[in-house]
Amino acid sequence: MAATGEIMHVVLADWAEGADADTTAQATAKSTENLTSLDGVLSVTSGPNIGDEGLQGDFDWMLVVHFRDEAALAGYLPHPQHVEVAGFLQAAASRIVVFDVAA
Repeated sequence: MAATGEIMHVVLADWAEGADADTTAQATAKSTENLTSLDGVLSVTSGPNIGDEGLQGDFDWMLVVHFRDEAALAGYLPHPQHVEVAGFLQAAASRIVVFDVAA
């Protein structure tokens, strides 16, 4: 990634069959509890789609982590608190998309 400056890490999750509102609540709580205090994380926002455009496709939930810089993102990926959240999401979702962009 040859970005300089701040990075936005966007995660979209399509919950697996059988997931419910509790899955969404757990994903949001785990993200807030585990990710906000990590070094280089400027903000964490997550939750279900609240828009009515109908353009979210099959995705049920989104996470956006705002990083200070690319080094902060690199340190975040192997961090145990991120690995815990990622593991929950991978178990609960049938599909996950991740997109990183310079802010």
